[in-house]
Amino acid sequence: MKEFLVLITILITFSSTAQQSLSLEECYQLVIKNYPLAKQTPLLNTQHKLEAEVISTSKLPQFSLDAYATYQSEVIEFPTAMPGVEPLNKDQYRATVSVNQLIYNGGATSASLDLKSAQLQTKQKQVEVGLYQLKQQINQLYFSVLLAQESEALLNAQKEQLEAKLKEVASGIKFGVLLPASDKVLKAELLKISQQFKALESNKAVLIETLSSLINQPLDFEVEFQNPIVETVLNSELTRPELELFQFKTEEVENSERLLSKQNAPKLFGFATGGYGNPGLNMLDNSFQTFYTVGLKLNWNVFDWNANKKQREALAINKDIIENETEIFKLNTNIELNQHQKEIDKIESYINSDLEIIKLRKEVLKSADSQLKNGVITSSAYITELTNLYEDENTLVKHRIQLQLAKVNFNIIKGQ
Repeated sequence: MKEFLVLITILITFSSTAQQSLSLEECYQLVIKNYPLAKQTPLLNTQHKLEAEVISTSKLPQFSLDAYATYQSEVIEFPTAMPGVEPLNKDQYRATVSVNQLIYNGGATSASLDLKSAQLQTKQKQVEVGLYQLKQQINQLYFSVLLAQESEALLNAQKEQLEAKLKEVASGIKFGVLLPASDKVLKAELLKISQQFKALESNKAVLIETLSSLINQPLDFEVEFQNPIVETVLNSELTRPELELFQFKTEEVENSERLLSKQNAPKLFGFATGGYGNPGLNMLDNSFQTFYTVGLKLNWNVFDWNANKKQREALAINKDIIENETEIFKLNTNIELNQHQKEIDKIESYINSDLEIIKLRKEVLKSADSQLKNGVITSSAYITELTNLYEDENTLVKHRIQLQLAKVNFNIIKGQ
């Protein structure tokens, strides 16, 4: 039992101290799952189910109950008295129960259900589009944190190099090789680095907090953001969810057209009515009696002043508008892709230059390091060269992160 408790304690300690890790793909999945907009999907499904059930009730028998009592100032009178026939009462009473059953309506019910399904698809795709468009916002936050993370690592390397150099300079001062104030410049630079660390930490904390709110997932400040490997595909077709949305909108219009084409179809009903009243169906029987009627009823709107035709023409125009919107979306997306591709090419050329610059800076710093050891230059001159190298390395890190961000956004714009 003791061994078990020890094992549990070790596991809890390990889980609490293990560094949290997060990938870009996990952020995508979390925002799709947790963003408030995602809650609309089950709501839309429930709404569609209820609306479909309402439409389907038209296929079921429809019951109605009627009751009335009247008093008439006059009733039918016979000119001569007839044996066995009493004069009609001026007060009359009747209660009926009627049942109407739709037999045929030209498929309008099925067409209405198809239209509701098409509308559901459109609404669900609109939700998907809204969630997809959050990916670029995720990208900006994620790579901004990644840049801060990389800058911290680079700043830490610079700090370690300065601390090592400070020890060397202190030793040189002790043995009279360097001037007594030579270490002051290095100490001041270390204090500046400490300030830069605080600025980076503050900025990183804000970015992580914003990302945490967006994906609705608690993130520790020490979370490690994984550096994704990003490749772009240049020659594939657009696969954006907006294109599917335009297609669903077109199908919705087509279903509306089919429903309109069936609304003027003849409708056939069966009906039955049972009742109790005074008089009944036999007007000559002046007493309470039961009665019933059964039959068929045909309803056909043969002329509607071309209202149906004009509605279909309006829907046809709506299809043209959707087609035009699709063309505009493709044009704008391809323009945006072209801009991003040029941005990718530009950043790649910057990175090649950065590597050459850093190579030269390292050679200069190596020479400055040797000169500082021999007392040829001051610590300030060495700091200048070290800062130049750090700034150029930081520029390289920045360009690499920008290149990844540009490639990821390129893929998002393309729909990959």
